[in-house]
Amino acid sequence: MADVIMHERNIQLVSARQRIMKIAVLVALYIFLIAMAITVLFPFYWMINSSLKTLEEYRLSIPTFWPRQVMLSNYVDAFNTANLGRLFLNTMYVGIVSTLLSLVITVLCAFAFARLEFKGKNTLFAALLATMMIPGELFTITNYQTVNSFGWMNTYTVLIVPFLVSVFYIYLLRQNFMQIPNELYLAAKVDGTSDIKYLWKVMIPLALPTLISITILKMMGAWNSYIWPRLVANDDAHKLITNGLRGASFMDTTTNEPHIPQQMAAVALVSIPLFLVFIFLRKYIMKGVSRSGIKG
Repeated sequence: MADVIMHERNIQLVSARQRIMKIAVLVALYIFLIAMAITVLFPFYWMINSSLKTLEEYRLSIPTFWPRQVMLSNYVDAFNTANLGRLFLNTMYVGIVSTLLSLVITVLCAFAFARLEFKGKNTLFAALLATMMIPGELFTITNYQTVNSFGWMNTYTVLIVPFLVSVFYIYLLRQNFMQIPNELYLAAKVDGTSDIKYLWKVMIPLALPTLISITILKMMGAWNSYIWPRLVANDDAHKLITNGLRGASFMDTTTNEPHIPQQMAAVALVSIPLFLVFIFLRKYIMKGVSRSGIKG
């Protein structure tokens, strides 16, 4: 009887230790996550904080963690100084057109590699995947020489055409298409359905989450693009957000020194759309990516 009681006490002691260890690990995990979140979010907080200050307050030797006087006028001045209205329109135009054309190319290529049978399909797809190993920066010089010889400099064409094909998007969508049972395709062919009709009526609706993810990622890529627009489109009529913001002159009219709060306000205005996209559409990105790449 004493042995049974001792055994039960040992079990209770072990269970208590396990609960304490589990709680300790959970607390340590949350402390780590909170610390990482603060580390990531603090620069964005400081950007907003600085954008709402006066230039005199920003220059104080001891920084303030909240503006003494909230200067919303910095955002108005930044919008007008950088001509953000024109930059937003240019970027949206390039982003929408390039995304639509890229979706058409991606869907057709992914369908061909997933369902059609032709000689050398696997070899061609492997060659396309091999190009993903090459850094994109290596193509910059050759692309620049090509578009310059075509006379595309300082046009919307040079901002759209060179990046219509994305091997990563083709691979992502192809993996999603391959998860769709092949029996559906064979049944559709028996009924006399064309490949284009089957693609439009069956495969695209089933792969819609992945297509939404590709659309979001492509738009974000166009929004964040800097090096290529800086090289090929520096005129005011075709500047995008990134290189247009870089070339804007934020100067204090009284001291002729850089007006850092206005610069921060301009960066905040440009960053807000990306924050909204991430907050409201992140589940579509995760869902689209999670449904791809499972079957190869």
